Amino acid sequence: MRAIAIARVSIRRIVRDRTALFFIVVLPVIVILIVGAAERGFTTFRVGVVDLGAGQAGRQLTTAFEHSSDLAVSRYATLAALRKAVARGELNVGVVLPSGMDVTEGRGGTVAVGVMAEQANSSQQAAATAVSSVIAGQGAKVQAARFASVHGSGTFEENLARAGSLQPHVAQVGLRSQTADSSHNVLPEGFSYSAPTMLVFFVFLNALAAGASIIETRQLGMYERMTAGPVRRGTIIAGETLAYFTMALLQATLIVVVGGVAFGVSWGDPLAATVLVALWALVGAGAGMLSGTLFHTPEQASAIGPTAGIALGMLGGCMWPLAIVSSTMRQIGHLTPQAWAVDAWTSLLSRSGTISSIAPQLAVLGAFAALFLVSATVRLRRVVA
Repeated sequence: MRAIAIARVSIRRIVRDRTALFFIVVLPVIVILIVGAAERGFTTFRVGVVDLGAGQAGRQLTTAFEHSSDLAVSRYATLAALRKAVARGELNVGVVLPSGMDVTEGRGGTVAVGVMAEQANSSQQAAATAVSSVIAGQGAKVQAARFASVHGSGTFEENLARAGSLQPHVAQVGLRSQTADSSHNVLPEGFSYSAPTMLVFFVFLNALAAGASIIETRQLGMYERMTAGPVRRGTIIAGETLAYFTMALLQATLIVVVGGVAFGVSWGDPLAATVLVALWALVGAGAGMLSGTLFHTPEQASAIGPTAGIALGMLGGCMWPLAIVSSTMRQIGHLTPQAWAVDAWTSLLSRSGTISSIAPQLAVLGAFAALFLVSATVRLRRVVA
């Protein structure tokens, strides 16, 4: 009971700090929203269209662009305005619909649709590929209409309209892809990427910063007053451990709830996710307590702790997937607990993993938690003595 009372006092001190509450509650949600929206936005390309008198054929192609989920279409009045927008990076790609496009199609001629993109810009080339796919789909309908007009009945316009109405009902060729080496899978895009990585990032970072609370308690002489009474050192250490674990668990739970309710994140197997969240909160608690024994002043803990947390988060794959870095950097990254936690979330969210499939990651995280907690306990015993 005394350990619980000590934990309650420590938690109350942290909760009363409005700055700490901002970093624990508000900032993670904001970052999840920003990173998730930005990461999801990478798959939507900004396309500008200028119609130089293409007629009905140009309007149909523009409509096809607008119906594509990968494209966000804007219309431009002049070719010069379109070129300027592409050059400034306001657009990923520009499309020029030539004059007399519908007449040329009706006569069986070849239509050249202009596509503006820089060859050295990978995102613009990807956008050009997406645009070309839509153009090819529209071209297939034109070819079908020409064939029907030559070898069947009806005008080209009638057959083109018929081809457009029949296209959604034509059976598509099935394509199934399988990753040969699933160990390099990454988290899903959007909020399903930002929510778990920011959970890993902020729980650890805020725990390090919260180490200042132990330093303040020591400087105020509260430990000495506790030990002067009927309170043992082990009880004090247990209370501090419970306080840090509770705060880390509450923050992780908040991110899970906000991610699921507000952003539609599916956290995978409930049992595995619960164990992973609890174990990561234990890692954060150990790191936070150790931080409180390593630094000499609250200012040091508040400044150096978060800096170290950001660096470890970057190395551990919280900012970008480790799959895109070199093998050497991946090995260095897995010297941090963050990398193992992100690997576990990747298994749960990308591969429908279970608690047995993330057992290796859980074992490593358990080792990190034991290392931090034991080290913090040894050092805290000297402080409390």
